[in-house]
Amino acid sequence: MKNKSISLKRLIKSFGYALNGIGLMIKQEQNAKIHLSALLIVVVLGFYFHLSLFEWISIVIVSGGVFAAEALNTSIETLSNTFAPEYNKNIKQVKDFAAGAVLVATITAIVVGLIIFVPKIIVEFNAAGLEGSQTMLKLPVWAPG
Repeated sequence: MKNKSISLKRLIKSFGYALNGIGLMIKQEQNAKIHLSALLIVVVLGFYFHLSLFEWISIVIVSGGVFAAEALNTSIETLSNTFAPEYNKNIKQVKDFAAGAVLVATITAIVVGLIIFVPKIIVEFNAAGLEGSQTMLKLPVWAPG
């Protein structure tokens, strides 16, 4: 293996390829569009509810995990479909594993989102005039640290 020195030009080209891959994934993959739409809603809600630094970090980590899993899943599907366009039991299993990884990342992100936003939404509803109602919602209060 050749010892290549660090090249700013190669580094910039690498980032260009990566950004192109992200763009293609969002343009071509339905699930990536759904994930991006959900992320935009979460960001808007995050600003509305004035998320804490810890909450933003949590959102960034799980969102990054979802997009990374989706990119890997898309890569595996594209490569598999290119080299084995006909049905292959083993290829199907590999694609199912990759799709399962996306599902795990997505469920994790949803759970984190619920933990962060449900208490804030309940407080918002209660502040909007439901205090005197018999259906006032209550949740246990938890704070890190």
